[in-house]
Amino acid sequence: MTRWAAILAATVALASCDRGGETPSGSDDGDAAATGSTNTDESGDSDIVRINLDPYPSTYAPLPSGTTLITNATIFDGVGGRIENGSVLIVDGRISAIGTDIEAPEDATVIDASGRFVTPGVIDIHSHLGVYPSPSVSAHSDGNELTQPNTAEVWAEHSVWPQDPGFARALAGGVTTLHVLPGSGNLFGGRGVTLRNVPSRTVQGMKFPDAPYTLKMACGENPSRVYGNRGSSPATDMGNMAGYRASWIRARDYRDSWHEYWEDAEAGEEATPPTRDLELDTLMGVLDGEILVQMHCYRDDQMAQVIDMMHEFDYQVTTFHHAVEGYQVADLLRDNDICAAVWADWGGFKMEAYDPIRENLALIHAAGACAMIHSDDGLGIQRLNQEVAKALSDGRRLGLDISEEEAFAWLTSNPARALGIFDETGSLEAGKRGDVVIWSANPYSTYAVADQVFIDGALMYDRSDPDRQPVSDFELGQPGEGDD
Repeated sequence: MTRWAAILAATVALASCDRGGETPSGSDDGDAAATGSTNTDESGDSDIVRINLDPYPSTYAPLPSGTTLITNATIFDGVGGRIENGSVLIVDGRISAIGTDIEAPEDATVIDASGRFVTPGVIDIHSHLGVYPSPSVSAHSDGNELTQPNTAEVWAEHSVWPQDPGFARALAGGVTTLHVLPGSGNLFGGRGVTLRNVPSRTVQGMKFPDAPYTLKMACGENPSRVYGNRGSSPATDMGNMAGYRASWIRARDYRDSWHEYWEDAEAGEEATPPTRDLELDTLMGVLDGEILVQMHCYRDDQMAQVIDMMHEFDYQVTTFHHAVEGYQVADLLRDNDICAAVWADWGGFKMEAYDPIRENLALIHAAGACAMIHSDDGLGIQRLNQEVAKALSDGRRLGLDISEEEAFAWLTSNPARALGIFDETGSLEAGKRGDVVIWSANPYSTYAVADQVFIDGALMYDRSDPDRQPVSDFELGQPGEGDD
């Protein structure tokens, strides 16, 4: 059995132990888990109908790990700090200490990283791995539910194929966490899901525990092209805005009906619960601040209008994705606490992407807004460190004084913040998950590669050890495990 097969076997065993024949966490009883609702409130009143917010809970359990001390490295901590000749101590899957004078515990595995760099694991906030997996064939095209402009009822996790070999390729690029989204053909594309980049039989075994759900929305050419070509609304930008607003009005009424029901029921009055609607459940979650809006938008004027709509209906856009013209509204992003997830240099491939500049990411950052890199691509996710290197270099040529260690937040802590998981990962700080990458050289170098990748302290990838490298039968030209 190869090392990777052993890891998968351990994952299966952990998943089985995690369930243990009990009802999954996040539900109050077996029937509630099956129906997506629970009938018990906090006071124990079994007559009040509640909506189960997590009917498909994570079963992820970290793989076994020991104590690891990485020494003599140049460290970027992910939040702007740089430590020369530094050390990182990982104990029981968590960062225990980071600094320059850390003693190795007796049972520690010590890794001398002299001449190398250590960073937090890379986080990609915009991926379609699993929903558009490799091999890229029509049967695998599972990311866009192009049946109506509002498909907020669908969840990306129900399309994720855990055997996508793209996950392993991303791991070799240092990616430890990724956010998988539906496509951008609809006004409301559905829920996204945040995953740990680990092998699993099921998507539940990859789901980042307690990570908030997200909602993919899209503005601009994509939805108006899809539905305009069908002779239905939306066919224009004004049709897009009308479609959003009509949906938010229905969602607000739906939310008010549920809140009124709960208020009456808790007061002991006779009350009938509203009829469940999966689409409106998701939009209500946004209005209640439980679900984070991740919005595909290219142009500055469109982002400004969406911000106005956000205030009209009192919800929060967490991140604009792509944001090719984000540099033109960086002050609006900053003042409205909205992040921008962008490419380093993609643009010009359609009219709404016609006004890009290579300094976009650096300018948004310099304005004080939350900025980050993203891939939106199964190949780009393998080299996000190089994408940041390009963006950083372009910003410096413009005269922006941004340090290497400061820019590494574009790969780690900023996407963690935008996904609501920064208290768990995204930086090398005591108490956080042991998501760590050892790079062969400065990660901004064209020649740098990930030597070793740890997730929750477990060594998941080792460039020098074939037994710690994933093997997939679904990679074209891959002979499998050969004689093994």
